[in-house]
Amino acid sequence: MKKVIHKADTRGHSQYDWLDSYHTFSFDEYFDSDRINFGALRVLNDDKVAPGQGFQTHPHKNMEIISIPLKGHLQHGDSKKNSRIITVGEIQTMSAGTGIFHSEVNASPVEPVEFLTKFGLCERTE
Repeated sequence: MKKVIHKADTRGHSQYDWLDSYHTFSFDEYFDSDRINFGALRVLNDDKVAPGQGFQTHPHKNMEIISIPLKGHLQHGDSKKNSRIITVGEIQTMSAGTGIFHSEVNASPVEPVEFLTKFGLCERTE
Protein backbone atom coordinates (compact mmCIF):
# COMPACT_ATOMS: atom_id res chain seq x y z
CA MET A 1 0.00 0.00 0.00
CA LYS A 2 1.25 3.46 -0.92
CA LYS A 3 2.10 5.70 2.03
CA VAL A 4 0.34 9.09 1.93
CA ILE A 5 1.10 11.94 4.32
CA HIS A 6 -1.05 15.07 4.48
CA LYS A 7 0.20 17.61 7.01
CA ALA A 8 -2.44 19.17 9.29
CA ASP A 9 -1.83 22.70 7.98
CA THR A 10 -2.75 21.61 4.42
CA ARG A 11 -6.34 20.62 5.27
CA GLY A 12 -9.42 22.39 3.96
CA HIS A 13 -11.17 24.83 6.29
CA SER A 14 -14.74 26.07 6.74
CA GLN A 15 -15.63 28.83 9.17
CA TYR A 16 -19.17 29.86 10.07
CA ASP A 17 -20.53 31.77 13.06
CA TRP A 18 -21.27 28.46 14.83
CA LEU A 19 -18.69 26.08 13.27
CA ASP A 20 -14.92 25.99 12.79
CA SER A 21 -14.10 22.87 10.76
CA TYR A 22 -10.95 21.39 9.21
CA HIS A 23 -11.35 18.81 6.43
CA THR A 24 -8.83 16.10 5.57
CA PHE A 25 -10.73 15.25 2.38
CA SER A 26 -12.78 17.35 -0.06
CA PHE A 27 -15.84 18.56 1.88
CA ASP A 28 -18.21 21.54 1.96
CA GLU A 29 -16.64 24.26 -0.22
CA TYR A 30 -13.13 22.72 -0.01
CA PHE A 31 -12.20 20.63 -3.06
CA ASP A 32 -8.88 18.99 -3.86
CA SER A 33 -8.95 16.30 -6.56
CA ASP A 34 -6.05 14.52 -4.81
CA ARG A 35 -8.04 14.37 -1.56
CA ILE A 36 -11.37 12.76 -2.35
CA ASN A 37 -11.04 9.72 -0.09
CA PHE A 38 -8.72 7.14 1.38
CA GLY A 39 -10.17 3.75 0.47
CA ALA A 40 -13.71 3.66 1.87
CA LEU A 41 -12.99 6.66 4.13
CA ARG A 42 -14.70 9.77 2.70
CA VAL A 43 -14.77 12.26 5.57
CA LEU A 44 -12.38 13.03 8.41
CA ASN A 45 -13.32 16.37 9.90
CA ASP A 46 -12.09 18.14 13.01
CA ASP A 47 -15.05 20.25 14.17
CA LYS A 48 -15.44 22.90 16.84
CA VAL A 49 -19.09 23.84 17.45
CA ALA A 50 -20.31 26.88 19.39
CA PRO A 51 -22.40 26.44 22.56
CA GLY A 52 -25.95 25.27 21.88
CA GLN A 53 -25.31 24.99 18.13
CA GLY A 54 -24.68 22.06 15.81
CA PHE A 55 -25.65 19.93 12.88
CA GLN A 56 -29.44 19.82 12.96
CA THR A 57 -31.36 16.76 11.74
CA HIS A 58 -30.08 15.65 8.34
CA PRO A 59 -29.99 12.39 6.34
CA HIS A 60 -27.22 9.86 5.70
CA LYS A 61 -27.29 6.69 3.65
CA ASN A 62 -24.78 3.88 3.03
CA MET A 63 -22.31 5.29 5.54
CA GLU A 64 -20.62 4.21 8.73
CA ILE A 65 -20.31 7.34 10.89
CA ILE A 66 -18.01 7.69 13.89
CA SER A 67 -17.91 10.72 16.20
CA ILE A 68 -15.11 11.13 18.74
CA PRO A 69 -15.41 14.00 21.26
CA LEU A 70 -12.10 15.71 22.08
CA LYS A 71 -13.57 18.35 24.40
CA GLY A 72 -17.04 19.09 25.73
CA HIS A 73 -20.39 17.32 25.38
CA LEU A 74 -21.94 16.21 22.08
CA GLN A 75 -25.68 15.43 21.90
CA HIS A 76 -26.54 12.77 19.31
CA GLY A 77 -30.09 11.96 18.26
CA ASP A 78 -31.49 9.94 15.37
CA SER A 79 -34.65 8.75 13.65
CA LYS A 80 -34.37 5.37 15.39
CA LYS A 81 -35.16 7.21 18.65
CA ASN A 82 -31.60 6.96 19.96
CA SER A 83 -30.44 9.94 22.00
CA ARG A 84 -27.31 10.33 24.07
CA ILE A 85 -24.74 12.85 25.17
CA ILE A 86 -21.19 11.64 24.55
CA THR A 87 -18.01 13.16 25.92
CA VAL A 88 -14.24 12.65 26.01
CA GLY A 89 -13.38 8.95 26.27
CA GLU A 90 -16.54 7.84 24.46
CA ILE A 91 -17.13 7.09 20.78
CA GLN A 92 -20.44 7.26 18.91
CA THR A 93 -20.81 4.84 16.01
CA MET A 94 -23.78 4.78 13.68
CA SER A 95 -24.51 2.62 10.68
CA ALA A 96 -26.65 4.56 8.21
CA GLY A 97 -27.28 1.53 5.96
CA THR A 98 -30.45 2.13 3.94
CA GLY A 99 -30.92 5.56 5.50
CA ILE A 100 -31.24 7.43 8.77
CA PHE A 101 -31.74 10.99 9.98
CA HIS A 102 -29.56 12.25 12.81
CA SER A 103 -28.29 15.35 14.56
CA GLU A 104 -25.13 16.27 16.44
CA VAL A 105 -25.44 19.32 18.64
CA ASN A 106 -23.31 20.91 21.33
CA ALA A 107 -25.04 19.97 24.59
CA SER A 108 -23.47 22.87 26.50
CA PRO A 109 -25.02 26.34 26.54
CA VAL A 110 -21.64 27.92 27.46
CA GLU A 111 -18.66 25.87 26.22
CA PRO A 112 -17.71 24.79 22.68
CA VAL A 113 -17.57 21.10 21.80
CA GLU A 114 -14.70 19.74 19.72
CA PHE A 115 -14.91 16.38 17.97
CA LEU A 116 -13.64 14.29 15.09
CA THR A 117 -16.14 12.95 12.57
CA LYS A 118 -15.31 10.08 10.25
CA PHE A 119 -17.57 8.76 7.47
CA GLY A 120 -16.85 5.67 5.47
CA LEU A 121 -18.87 3.92 2.82
CA CYS A 122 -20.61 0.73 3.82
CA GLU A 123 -22.18 -1.99 1.75
CA ARG A 124 -25.80 -1.24 1.05
CA THR A 125 -28.24 -3.44 2.91
CA GLU A 126 -31.81 -3.59 1.63
